[in-house]
Amino acid sequence: MTIEDLSKKIQWLGHDGFRIDAVKTIYFDPYEITGGPKADLICISHEHFDHCSPEDVARIQGSDTVIITEKDSAKKLTGDVRVLKPWETLTLDDIEVQAVPSYNTDKAFHPKANNWLGFVVEVEGVRVYHAGDCDFIPEMKELEVDIAFLPVSGTYVMTAEQAVEAALAINPKLAIPMHYGAIVGDKQDAVSFKKALEGKVEVLIF
Repeated sequence: MTIEDLSKKIQWLGHDGFRIDAVKTIYFDPYEITGGPKADLICISHEHFDHCSPEDVARIQGSDTVIITEKDSAKKLTGDVRVLKPWETLTLDDIEVQAVPSYNTDKAFHPKANNWLGFVVEVEGVRVYHAGDCDFIPEMKELEVDIAFLPVSGTYVMTAEQAVEAALAINPKLAIPMHYGAIVGDKQDAVSFKKALEGKVEVLIF
C-alpha cells in the first residue's frame, strides 16, 4: 500500500487520538470519543488521563482487542494488555509495533525515567510513528518512518517550532500535527507547523 493510500485511512479523533482503518483497526490514545469501530489494537502512550482513558477504551474494546502500553497505564486497563518498554517490539499478525522513547527534555511532565512510550507501527508496508507526549528528543533521529504524528502545542510537549525541527530530523514522507484543540494549543499551532515545513515535508492537517 502507498503512503497516500494509507493516509486516507487515518482519522484524527482529537488531541493525540487517531484511528487507522487498515487491515486491522488501530487506535492511538483515544480520548473523549463517542465510539467507533471495534479495535483490533489500541496503543496507549502513557497514564495521563487524556491519553489513558479507560472509559474511552471501553467504547471500542472487543473481546479480541489487544492493548499495548507501558506499566503505569497497564494498571488502569483490563483485557489483553501487553506491556512494552522503549525499543521493545511486538508482532500481531501482519502488524509490527515497536515502542520508542517519549519524554520531556526541558520540563518535568513526562520524565525519561518513566519509560513512557511513542510507537512505530508498520501496517500494510507503511511505517507510522505516534510520538506520544514529548519534546524533540535525540532518539527521533534514529527513526525511519513514513508518516509521523507530532505534538505541536507547547506547554506539556514541544512547540510548533520545535516540532518543525523534529520533522526535519525524522524526515517522514508525511507529518500530521497533534496535541492541540483540547487541553492546550489551537489550530494555529498546526497551521504554523505546516507553513514552516512548506517545500520540505508534506503536512496534513485534519
